This record gives sequence, structure tokens and C-alpha cells, in this order.
Amino acid sequence: MLLRTATIAAAVAVLAACGGQTAKPTPPPPAPKPVSTAQSATVVLASASGSLVSGKLALRPMSDGVHLTGEIGGLTPNSIHAIHVHEKGDCSAADASSAGGHFNPAGQPHGRVDHGAHHAGDMDNLVADAEGVAKVDAHASGVTLGGGAPNDVAGRAVIVHASPDDYQSQPTGNAGARLACGVIKIVR
Repeated sequence: MLLRTATIAAAVAVLAACGGQTAKPTPPPPAPKPVSTAQSATVVLASASGSLVSGKLALRPMSDGVHLTGEIGGLTPNSIHAIHVHEKGDCSAADASSAGGHFNPAGQPHGRVDHGAHHAGDMDNLVADAEGVAKVDAHASGVTLGGGAPNDVAGRAVIVHASPDDYQSQPTGNAGARLACGVIKIVR
């Protein structure tokens, strides 16, 4: 009986000692990386700020962002122009200011796509040919197409600017007036 009481007392002492310890909480699993749910989208660019610039773009998701292709006309022959995704899908203002600033859900400084920190809406400049037409073959890195993630570009505006992007000036790259604006619309 004495041995049994001693065993019980020892067990109680061990449990009491363990009772003061708390188990470390298991960290939550990392959030899944946002992915594009749409297969394609289009943008119909209409003139802004009294320009004659217009065009049509097709968007397709890629593993690291969204690729834009198409054609934009009405530009000054042999000129260079910035193109960006902007935060709002609203082109109603005559100067397209209703589209807001550059799309920047991660709060990064303005820069050049695929060259360090940059806005999600930053892309490389467009070059117009001798007829004032730019063949678009641009990439927006770190964004998705559809799905509603914070970095989703669906429903946002694409803006063509009057000047080239210098990839340095904050917050817009000194890109100048907004010559054309169009909203990214999911096709499928």
C-alpha cells in the first residue's frame, strides 16, 4: 500500500510539473499563392486628354504575371510611351484621372518590371513606329488575372502615357499625361 501511495504521489508530482508548461502553438500554413482564374481578358483603349490614341490589347496569365499583346495607334511617329496598370477601372474623366494611381497592392516604390522593386502595374515602355503605331508585347510581373486576390488586375485600367517612363521618378516615372485608358475585362 505504501508503494502504491508513493507511485501515485510521484505521478501527481510529474503531472503537476508538466502542467506549468505550455505547448508551442503550431504556426499556420503559409497562405496559398494567388493564381489567375481567368484564361484571357481584353482592354479597349479609348482616347483621353484630347489625344487621338486608341487600341486594343489581349491579356493572358503567365506563371509570374500577366502578358499583354496588341496594337495602339494615334501616337506620335517614332515616339516612346509609358504604359501602366492603374488602380481603378474607371476611365470616365476626360483626362483619365478617374483611374487613380499605378496599381500597387504591395506598397512598393515605382520602378522597372523585372529589375527590382516596382509597382505591380509597372511595365516596359512602348515604342511607336513611323506611322505612330506601337506593337504591344508587355509583361506585368507579380499580378494575377481573375480570382479576386489583392494583386488581381481584372477590372482595373490600363493607361498609355504621353512620355516615356524613366523607371525612377516617384511615384509615376515622370510619364506625363494620360493619352488613352481602357478597363481590363475578363473574356473567359
